[in-house]
Amino acid sequence: MVPSSRYLEAPQRLRAFVRAHETSLAILAALIGVIGGLVVAAMSAAVSVLHAVLFNLEWGQRLSSQFWIDPVRAILVPTFGGLLLGLAFLWLLRWRPAREVDPIEANALHGGRMSFRGSIIVALQTVWSSGVGASVGLEAGYTQLASGLGASIGRAFHLRRGDQRVMVGCGAAAAIAGAFGAPLAGAFYAFELVIGGYTSASLMPVGIAAVIGYFVAHAFDPLSLGVVAGRFGDVLGHDLAVAALLGVFAATFGIGIMRVVAWTEALLTKIKLWPPLRPALGGLLVGLMALLTPQVMASGHGALHFGGMTAYPVALVAFVMALKTLASIVSLGTGFRGGLFFATLFLGALGGHLFAVGFNAIGAGFTIDPAVYTIIGMSALSASVIGGPLTMSFIALESTGNLWLTTAVLVAVIISTQMTRELFGYSFATWRLHLRGETIRSAADVGWIRDLTVKRLLRPDVPTVDSTMPLDEFREKFPLGSKTQVVAVDPEGRYVGLAIVAEAHSPDVTAFRLDSLLHCRDVVLHPDMNIRDAMVVFEGAEAESLAVVEAESHRVLGTLSEAHATRRYAEESEQRRREALGEM
Repeated sequence: MVPSSRYLEAPQRLRAFVRAHETSLAILAALIGVIGGLVVAAMSAAVSVLHAVLFNLEWGQRLSSQFWIDPVRAILVPTFGGLLLGLAFLWLLRWRPAREVDPIEANALHGGRMSFRGSIIVALQTVWSSGVGASVGLEAGYTQLASGLGASIGRAFHLRRGDQRVMVGCGAAAAIAGAFGAPLAGAFYAFELVIGGYTSASLMPVGIAAVIGYFVAHAFDPLSLGVVAGRFGDVLGHDLAVAALLGVFAATFGIGIMRVVAWTEALLTKIKLWPPLRPALGGLLVGLMALLTPQVMASGHGALHFGGMTAYPVALVAFVMALKTLASIVSLGTGFRGGLFFATLFLGALGGHLFAVGFNAIGAGFTIDPAVYTIIGMSALSASVIGGPLTMSFIALESTGNLWLTTAVLVAVIISTQMTRELFGYSFATWRLHLRGETIRSAADVGWIRDLTVKRLLRPDVPTVDSTMPLDEFREKFPLGSKTQVVAVDPEGRYVGLAIVAEAHSPDVTAFRLDSLLHCRDVVLHPDMNIRDAMVVFEGAEAESLAVVEAESHRVLGTLSEAHATRRYAEESEQRRREALGEM
């Protein structure tokens, strides 16, 4: 069969079978799980190769775990690597001027549709950014490519909107499960951040993808991935209260990181620095910091062995934490591609250790175990920045196997997440979308609201009259009961206002011309408004019906009533609810 579009399509019978049987989605999810695990392994290997070649490391060594690297390479590699990335991005804008859509935005606004080619580009940019030493996380590339491939598979089978969104979540679940060695965390990453909710219909495919992604990624022994916790003592009752306090500090620190990244981007835009020079400048700054400690470089996406770093003197731990924070802000703010997940794990662990040492120094009558608070701090800071409290709780559980410690982590991440929502309102991913003009705060599907535009809802057969028409003539043309309202236009056909037929026939009216009775002169709907924007206009105007007018020409296209808009919104909302619950 010849595909009807430029995308690959499965045979029609196979598509029909998959769409008709919910269990068949498990097969697609398993395939996506394999792909996600391979994506993690391949991208991690590619970064290791770049580190070995560019920084003269032995195979298997991690750049961020080095105590010393060649100063010349530390400066030149990230600087020229950033310049090449900037030049490539400038060329890419001419070839693909549209911005690439990430999994959260795809599921929130586009019904799970992502560009396969764009996902590959983002993954390559992320690999290069981490490979030249920028302090960015690979998780953004992992999830982008795995979810993009999942979206392509869903599109090949012409899946329904709800199932298509689940396929995107399967890709993210497989990638995170493979990257962190945590299948439960991978699954809940998909539910919380990519799908925007949990349903029984999505449990099976997402769970299968996460488990398979984990096993495939960890079949590559040289690529030891995941979070590895050190030894820690017992978690006691008072640790729950102290963990809540740490959650407050973590939220404050996380909000600060996200805001400063945005300020850095805004500053570089304000001074009008040539775009390719921005990542070059960021690379130079990261390289200078790497002369002091190489721990600031790259994503640190290998095993996070907290026991080694936190065993150093407190001053050194604080110094590394400060430089790593700066390096991450500079890298992302100047245009390197990547995420903050891995960085916040590392920073949270160091911060949790420092918090515990400081708390013990105060002398509150009891001491707390710094090793416990490396895990709590890791989870709380990442929950603030990434926005997945259950994801981070399951990473702690799967890393330590300790339920009591996970309980303390849950307390901290709840406090951290709630404070971030109240004081800031965004995760790092949705904050960057907000800076680009989007209003979404999660991956909950609101794209259908944007698709339900005024143009689709309006009634085009609308009567119009000249606004200067004498009132007696209007009464004769439109007797009581013939119409509710009539649109008045000027001699050039441009909108002037709405005439209420019942009001025009009122015996109390003494006007001679129609234009003195017109309503909603300055309140209209435009065809590209979505239904939610239209409802806001209706509420503000306190009108039952409004004219739909072209923005530039002011030509009347039709009318829309509030009752019809409300009914269609309710119908579409109910349909989406049923799809989410697997009832359709």
